[in-house]
Amino acid sequence: MARTDKSAAIAELTELFRSSSAVLVTEYRGSTVAQLKTLRRALGSEAKYTVAKNTLARLAAAEAGVEGLDAALKGPTALAFVTGDVASAAKALKEFSKENKNLVLKAGVLEGTILNAEDVAKLADLESREVLLAKTAGALKASLYKAAYVFTAPLVKTVRTVDALREKQENAA
Repeated sequence: MARTDKSAAIAELTELFRSSSAVLVTEYRGSTVAQLKTLRRALGSEAKYTVAKNTLARLAAAEAGVEGLDAALKGPTALAFVTGDVASAAKALKEFSKENKNLVLKAGVLEGTILNAEDVAKLADLESREVLLAKTAGALKASLYKAAYVFTAPLVKTVRTVDALREKQENAA
C-alpha cells in the first residue's frame, strides 16, 4: 500500500472507531468471501464489518483514543463497527461463528471498556433492545395494575360491607 492509501485507510478506520458505540474484533482465518458477505448481510445496518490490517487498525484505534486492543489485533483481523444495537450485532457474530468455525470472536470495546471474548459472548446472549424494552414495559404495566388494585381494594371492601349491612337490615325487618 502506498503511503497515501495507508493514510486514507487510517483516517477511515479512525472515523469508524469514533462514530461507533462498540467495536467487536474477530479473526476470520479461512473464511471465504461468500461467507463474509453472508455475515455482513446478517449484521445488516447495525454494524459495518471491515477487514483491516492490524498495524493500521492499531494506529486508527490510538488516534481515536481507544486503548487496549493491541493484544487482539493479531492474525487475520476483521472489525465490526457497531452503530446500532450492540447485542444484536454480537448475537449475529456469535450465530455465524457457530455455523462457520473459522470466525473467532476475540475482543471488543463497548463505550471505552475493553471486552474479552467471554464478555462479547455474554453480550451476545443478551436479548435485543426491543425485547428488553417490551419486558420493562410489561413490568411497569404490572406494577401499575397492582397499584390500581391496591387503591381500589378499600373502596370495593367498603361497598361490600355497606351492601352486607343493608342486606342484614332488610332481612332483620
